[in-house]
Amino acid sequence: MYDVAIIGGGPAGLTAGIYSARAKLKSLLIERGMTGGLAATTEFIENYPGFSEGIGGPELMTRMEAQARRFGLEIVNSNVEAIRKENLHFIINTEDTEIVARTVIVATGAQPQRLQVRGEETFYGRGVSYCATCDGAFFKDKHVAVVGGGDAAVEEAMFLTKFASRVFIIHRRGELRATRILQERARQNPRLQFIWYSVVDEIMGRETVSGVRIKDVRTGQTSELPVEGVFIYIGYSPNSSLVKELVKLDEQGYILTDANMHTSCPGLFAAGDVRQKSLRQVVTAVADGAIAAVSAEKYLNQNR
Repeated sequence: MYDVAIIGGGPAGLTAGIYSARAKLKSLLIERGMTGGLAATTEFIENYPGFSEGIGGPELMTRMEAQARRFGLEIVNSNVEAIRKENLHFIINTEDTEIVARTVIVATGAQPQRLQVRGEETFYGRGVSYCATCDGAFFKDKHVAVVGGGDAAVEEAMFLTKFASRVFIIHRRGELRATRILQERARQNPRLQFIWYSVVDEIMGRETVSGVRIKDVRTGQTSELPVEGVFIYIGYSPNSSLVKELVKLDEQGYILTDANMHTSCPGLFAAGDVRQKSLRQVVTAVADGAIAAVSAEKYLNQNR
């Protein structure tokens, strides 16, 4: 019997673990992959307070995990397959075992949205990627395309210029949505080229990607762009299906919470990118995790 079971090992989950373990609650974090979440795949984070020169995403997440373990947080690698509530307890079924907890913090994050175009699934892992930090080195001296116009798209496009000889940013609008400082850096990068008012209509190739067919959203005209890699950054979808029968979600599937991370299910809290919020950043995920853990502790004190 655990006091707190945390599902998801990104910044929100690890911070929840730090706070709950430090409060001497018997705490378990369940992560299906490597800890750190999307932050661990980000090459460099320069807007996290306390690191004036910035810090690598993997290093920051490694530090968070070490800190959580130092306070006594248990971490297991397993995939959660189902969760249900019985009286005042939660039963969590993983691929390995069954876990019982008095409270649950869902910090399962979000995953990249797909373009849903021909060739995307076919060439996934063979030229199509959603993680420049993971796959950028495979495209040394090659031409690649980045789809999107937000912060993630621009940041990853600039990272790719370390390897690729030419990086095309394909965006459906005539200006980027990224923050001004990122836009300025992108425009000053000689390896970046912008393709405005365009969407990807098809990803082409034989064994691997050889190009994309792009369509002008104003005229409908199509053209082909020879590239050997396509990196897609058009937004995220919440990983909330695990609790869709337990809590209220918004139209996009994000978990609805109050300011204290309470969901509509007593004893179940949500933190980080999986919940409805206006800003999804490491710093807000960390704040969510801390609040969720403190709220879980108060809930336990009230229901002992």
